[in-house]
Amino acid sequence: MKYLLLINAGELDVSGGVVGCEPEDWMRFDKEIQDAGVVVAAESLADLVTATRVQVANDGKRTVTDGPYAETREVLGGFYVVDVPDLDAALDWAAKCPGSRGGGSVVVRPVAEF
Repeated sequence: MKYLLLINAGELDVSGGVVGCEPEDWMRFDKEIQDAGVVVAAESLADLVTATRVQVANDGKRTVTDGPYAETREVLGGFYVVDVPDLDAALDWAAKCPGSRGGGSVVVRPVAEF
């Protein structure tokens, strides 16, 4: 079954890195999950200041807003799509993810297959 692991950054330090999470942690995790053969897709996202939000009102009018967004409490840092036997296996990978530390979180959602 496929699951999306949405990685929300935790507390950032002065250099912009996540507190309690070093680049080596990410490299080690990525190697482990890739070597396990469960990754369908994975990407890291560019800095929040590069984000653009699009909203379309009921009348069809489009509003485009450049980031960052003051009302956003979580910063989506990236994602993995994994193909694993069940939710428990997906939760195990989420718990190993460095993004789950330092006040961050990993949201796990099943992928709907039609």
